[in-house]
Amino acid sequence: MLPELNQEEYLRYSRHLLLPEVGVEGQRKLKAASVLVVGTGGLGSPVAMYLAAAGVGRIGLVDFDVVDASNLQRQIVHGTSTVGKLKVDSARARLLDLNPDIRVDTYNYPFIAETAEEIAAPYDMLVDATDNFPSRYLVNDICALQGKPDVYGSIFRFEGQLSVFDARTGPCYRCVFPEPPPPDTVPSCSAAGVLGVLPGTIGTLQATEAIKLILGIGTTMQGRLMLYDAQDMSVQFVKLRKNPHCPLCSAEATIHELIDYEAFCGVPGFASEPDLVAPNHRMTPEELAARLKEANPPLLLDVREPMEVSVSHFPDAQYIPMGELASRLDELDRSREIVVFCRKGDRSSRATNLLLSAGFEHVYNLTGGINAWAEKVDPAMMQY
Repeated sequence: MLPELNQEEYLRYSRHLLLPEVGVEGQRKLKAASVLVVGTGGLGSPVAMYLAAAGVGRIGLVDFDVVDASNLQRQIVHGTSTVGKLKVDSARARLLDLNPDIRVDTYNYPFIAETAEEIAAPYDMLVDATDNFPSRYLVNDICALQGKPDVYGSIFRFEGQLSVFDARTGPCYRCVFPEPPPPDTVPSCSAAGVLGVLPGTIGTLQATEAIKLILGIGTTMQGRLMLYDAQDMSVQFVKLRKNPHCPLCSAEATIHELIDYEAFCGVPGFASEPDLVAPNHRMTPEELAARLKEANPPLLLDVREPMEVSVSHFPDAQYIPMGELASRLDELDRSREIVVFCRKGDRSSRATNLLLSAGFEHVYNLTGGINAWAEKVDPAMMQY
């Protein structure tokens, strides 16, 4: 039985009630619905806010991070006053301020195979607002195994994707993307950048799809993949079909339980930060500061992108972008000690391992990157 609406709710949702496709019964469906939003960042912000505003009765928020000032360019559910606070707590407070009559549950721990089943179980559908491939495959798999829709969205620089995956009646994510891309071929937003309004566009469309699914109206994105480019405002639709050999949702399925998604994708997932370098090949900013004062200082290797160098740089550093490093190893002096750095230490950790595998012996990753140097050694240097 659907829950009744009170007088305050009739007033709050009056514009919905005027729509024949929604009406009182539709609003009661929204009140009865439960949606788990996996991620409270760029995509999760508009998704959660519009679901709350629409009157979805129970919203779950999963994240394992704190609000950072760099988030505020796109993660509109957070604010300056919540920098340093848990993202799930920041988002919950904003949603309840927007609509105090809903229930908001928070899960401040990793959404990984060991925790995902229990978290997802009470919800009607999941919205994939994540930013990495292990989490995308996990959201898809748990939806398929639990018989729920997966409202999918992803963003990269100026481009976005949108679809609805439901293995019960159509393709799942694995039908379309049976294998993850090779590690390091798709950089994160923190490395590649993203137009601030882009996740607002895609996230709002994800919320639209979730609401349509709850109401049972319109034509959803199931069986279609939308490709959006903000630079030329182009939208393309690709028709998707169920893979008769899908390892998850076909008659030949070999996946019957959740797996190790970080191992499957070869990259860290939702709650992990890359830490790929052995301890004996890491160097802290304080250690580097001392080494640079010696008679034979190490060579500094900057593997960032050109636009990053304009924000902050070491004057004497040698510059080779990460994407070009493998083909330009002959430009480096193998006899010298080399300290590799990027913005926060993730790309440079991969670069360090690349050099070590190529036979370089005295190579070190600057832990925390040039931002950590600015914080701990040179406060006059800009962080970004």
